[in-house]
Amino acid sequence: MAWQSISFLTDAANAEPVCDALIEAGALSASIEDADAGTPDEQPQFGEPGSVNTPGWQHSRVVALLELDADAAALLAEAAAAAGLPAAPEFTVDTVEEQNWVQLTQSQFDPIRVSDRLWIVPSWHEAPDPSAVNLILDPGMAFGTGSHPTTRLCLEWLERNVEPGVSVLDYGCGSGILAIAAARLGAGRVAGVDIDPQAVEAANANAERNGVVADFADSAEALAGEYDLVVANILSNPLRVLAPAICAHVRPGGRLALSGILREQAEEIIAIYAQWLPLQVADVREDWVCLSGVRP
Repeated sequence: MAWQSISFLTDAANAEPVCDALIEAGALSASIEDADAGTPDEQPQFGEPGSVNTPGWQHSRVVALLELDADAAALLAEAAAAAGLPAAPEFTVDTVEEQNWVQLTQSQFDPIRVSDRLWIVPSWHEAPDPSAVNLILDPGMAFGTGSHPTTRLCLEWLERNVEPGVSVLDYGCGSGILAIAAARLGAGRVAGVDIDPQAVEAANANAERNGVVADFADSAEALAGEYDLVVANILSNPLRVLAPAICAHVRPGGRLALSGILREQAEEIIAIYAQWLPLQVADVREDWVCLSGVRP
């Protein structure tokens, strides 16, 4: 089985409308890419709900997947007219052959070395270092595979701060990777909360796969208790709103780590949290920072 893929250039204002129009006209899928990806003009996009820094790429590439026998020119002309374009753009066509998509996807995820003693290993791979602390984690619907800079920053922070028997709370646990790492590094009581029920389900499954005990729950449920270490790898907007709730679970003398924060957002987050505890930049990776501090 095969399909055809069409590709064409447009701008930020027209990319999304023409994608919607392509789907309406019968395309199986349509996506927007940075037309300058891989060049010095590539534009990384960092956004979060309610705070989109850049409305798409000015030089956008739209890629649509069509049935093999579809009339690509007619379908694109229909979509262009519906999206209000003055004319159908020039496009290229490629044939997409059926593949073993599971195998192809798996091949894109190799073990990740966090440090000398900490690895993240997909279940279909052999552990490169069997003597290391190997976290068995597959890419899934919940955020946190270890590849994102913010996750790496938090894992490195946990490795530096987890001591035998400490209690750890992962606020916004996603896949559960941070809580699971804390447990594998020797923590005692470990808990995690997330707003997404699918994340809680994924975190529980990942904890079982890794042979650790961790209490994951929906953040809508009441959460009691204070912890020696609290880590929150979310984004700056929820970190602003959740500051009182997050800090309430750090025991006096306990440590807090925050990530999901861009460099230019750090000072504001430090100022917001100052009424509960002093934060400072603990580490930086690419454009992301990890803030940490001790509650007085």
